[in-house]
Amino acid sequence: MTRFRIDQMLSRHGYCSRGESRGWLKAGRVTVSGEKAKNPADKVLLADLRIDGEPIDHPEGILVMLHKPAGLVCSREEREGPNVYSLLPERWSRRNPPITSVGRLDKETTGLLLITDRGELVQRWTSPRHKVTKRYEVVSDQDLDPDLVPLFASGTLRLPDDADPCLPANLVLTGVRSAHLDLVEGRYHQV
Repeated sequence: MTRFRIDQMLSRHGYCSRGESRGWLKAGRVTVSGEKAKNPADKVLLADLRIDGEPIDHPEGILVMLHKPAGLVCSREEREGPNVYSLLPERWSRRNPPITSVGRLDKETTGLLLITDRGELVQRWTSPRHKVTKRYEVVSDQDLDPDLVPLFASGTLRLPDDADPCLPANLVLTGVRSAHLDLVEGRYHQV
């Protein structure tokens, strides 16, 4: 089994910086196999490491299914307003690699949002070349024109300020002002 430096594990999982780890050990917050850890450079089995009596949370990586409420952005930029990461434990944002959303939903859009620290999952689920379908439930404040169905399916729909047409998408009208929209790409303000 692989052993890791204590300071490296504390930092990688967002508990504290490598430099701060010495203070955590001195305060008795870190134990290895029930004994107070003394040297942050010691290499230990992750399963033997405890922080404040608890094992490291999600050592294998994080994958969260979050129902995104309206009013939160998926960006970390503070100037854009409150974000979805504020709903999660703060230390998860300090993990290395950091957590990130799998795609984005607009500020006023609600729905399922996946958040992970596994970059290969983000790539697999968001890249159009993998053709992962995302379903949106559309509720409009205006009547939906039935002519939108063949337009979305045609692959000729162009968004404002976008030279390339969108890939074909499946739009199913479920009411006068509601629809299901299945996309394999996700462009800015496509929905």
